[in-house]
Amino acid sequence: MADPHPAAAHAEAPGAAGSGGREPQPPAPEGESGTVTGQPHPGPGARTSGGDNDSAGTIDGGEFAGYGGTPSGLPPFPPITPVPAHGSGWGVATTDGSEALGAYLSTPPRDTPLEAAGHPGDEDSVGTRIPMPAQTGPEADRLRYVGAATRRIARGLDLDEILLGLCRSAVPAFADVIMVFLRDPLPVGDERPSGPLRLRLRRADGSLNGPSDDDAPVGALPVLPALEPAYGSEPISVLLDGPLAEVLRGVRPVFAESRRAADALEELLGHPDSPLPTGRRALLAPLRGRRRVIGAAVLLLSADRPPFENDDLLVAAQLATHTALGVDKAVLYGREAYIADALQREMLPDSLPQPTGVRLASRYLPAAESARVGGDWYDAIPLPGSRVALVVGDVMGHSMTSAAIMGQLRTTVQTLAGLDLAPQEVLYHLDEQAQRLGQDRMATCVYAVYDPIAHRLVVANAGHPPPVLLHADGLAEVLRVPPGAPIGVGGVPFEAVELPAPAGATLLLYTDGLVESRSRDVWGGIELLRERLHAAASVVSPPPLEPLCDEVLEILGPGDRDDDIALLAARFDGISPSDVAYWFLEPQAQTAGRARRLVRQALRRWDLDDQLDAAELLVSEIVTNAVRYAERPITLRLLRTDVLRCEVGDDAPLLPRMRHAAPEEEGGRGLYLVNRMAQRWGATRLGAGKVVWFELPLG
Repeated sequence: MADPHPAAAHAEAPGAAGSGGREPQPPAPEGESGTVTGQPHPGPGARTSGGDNDSAGTIDGGEFAGYGGTPSGLPPFPPITPVPAHGSGWGVATTDGSEALGAYLSTPPRDTPLEAAGHPGDEDSVGTRIPMPAQTGPEADRLRYVGAATRRIARGLDLDEILLGLCRSAVPAFADVIMVFLRDPLPVGDERPSGPLRLRLRRADGSLNGPSDDDAPVGALPVLPALEPAYGSEPISVLLDGPLAEVLRGVRPVFAESRRAADALEELLGHPDSPLPTGRRALLAPLRGRRRVIGAAVLLLSADRPPFENDDLLVAAQLATHTALGVDKAVLYGREAYIADALQREMLPDSLPQPTGVRLASRYLPAAESARVGGDWYDAIPLPGSRVALVVGDVMGHSMTSAAIMGQLRTTVQTLAGLDLAPQEVLYHLDEQAQRLGQDRMATCVYAVYDPIAHRLVVANAGHPPPVLLHADGLAEVLRVPPGAPIGVGGVPFEAVELPAPAGATLLLYTDGLVESRSRDVWGGIELLRERLHAAASVVSPPPLEPLCDEVLEILGPGDRDDDIALLAARFDGISPSDVAYWFLEPQAQTAGRARRLVRQALRRWDLDDQLDAAELLVSEIVTNAVRYAERPITLRLLRTDVLRCEVGDDAPLLPRMRHAAPEEEGGRGLYLVNRMAQRWGATRLGAGKVVWFELPLG
């Protein structure tokens, strides 16, 4: 269904105002200047010359024609006539002798000579636009009110803001009480509603017994004891052949002075204990969005104020139209924001792993409610040998494209990490992948590998802010890491540095959104971060990890965040050398027996006699398989942490696969035993060979 013609609607509202009468008070001030910046938008019942059915509403997907004539209480619409010679092209034919509004609507266009417009001119002013004369009187006040109210409604971005703007504009300037009912649930976009039409009270404001409380919170309800049953939590079912449905189909606001309108109001509000205003002290305005009716607004006046006048129907139509279109906008935005947020969250880790010897915490904050999708990400990837890769990256931009590129790069990093490549090699191949994705795929990334046994940290950087290491004694140190070029530049080598990672230290990886803002540069923010970490460690050292992340985010002042933020914190606990046993074994036939003896000695030294039998059996099976294919010495390592972990490494790149051996086969059952008896097991390919590991519980 086409929307009403803008030109007709622009002329209609001010034309009705020309009759004077009841003047709406200005809405509660909230920054509006009260000057007219443009004509109000068309009301839901605006008619154009020639007549069409654009005033018809839609309920439950059906089309209904509008009224054949003027509804009860609604004055005849003035005819739309061309304005000759100059002006906006359309005006309202005035019949009451009011020419001020006609002059207002027929302001000469730009470049009209002053003499042609009927004004004296001089040689310096010929060809300039005539300034609009200051307007006074009831029609100008009404027009200024509609302009200010619609601007206030249009400022809202979400549903609550839009409804709050309507209520604050209407009460007390236009009415004493307003109640806004919306569909439950609200349709989204072109979605066709299913099921019966149900309305739920979503916002109410004002009082019939006294002045409105302008400081009432969002969602506050009017002080109307008689209406308490109406604004309960239960939605109101609208009968398709009832009076309320008929009024909603008509789209135009109506007074509660006809039997049909009064019955519609009674169906909407129920049967209150005390009587409500009727006649021209009650106004019911349907809310029609882009496609269909999405609700209704009820406006009430107390007995000590003049009743509504005919012109107030057009004012209510303007308020209802802008509110309905705003609600449509808010619902669409809410869905898009939900999709964007879900996309971003799905591309980030659901939870962080719990590798041995390190504790992890993370935070992610989107840039703003209007730009939720970004390219920042973080990750923690377990590696062979109880190591862990710590990654933070930032794709340039804030869009769905940035999020999609981020997802591709994060997947690439996980794949490269699984190959156990050195950090600089990971960034090199990541740079190649970014170039294959496109020429403008730019990102920054820092990739660090922590070894809890050696207590060492290997870091490579690709144009990312440097990590910060908080030592156990409270010293916060910015790590000296070669900055490198951003991912996607191409042709630039990356460097890695190896640094000590003492137990009790905390490593922070972050994106530039944490340290850079409109008020400071990157290095100023890094220094502020370092000071905040030092202050947190001066209270308790080392500070708890989760509260530390929250403390770090507090360096952002209100309105100081222009970019999304990814933060990854790692507390290095390490693994004590006394909890590690390591051997090199030659690939010989008797190696399996020697491996069993070494495991037995180590477990007895650790008082783990309960795991002796299972550990010896599984080690024997894995070492036997390694000896069969290895050409160089194999490695055997035991780690005692919260579990007993055994790792067997060899130089054969082929990963073992579990299979079910046939009854007549002599081999093929080793990994089946490992799978049945171990708590967890796996195989990981290394740069030169592989490692097969399993874990057994300690208790």
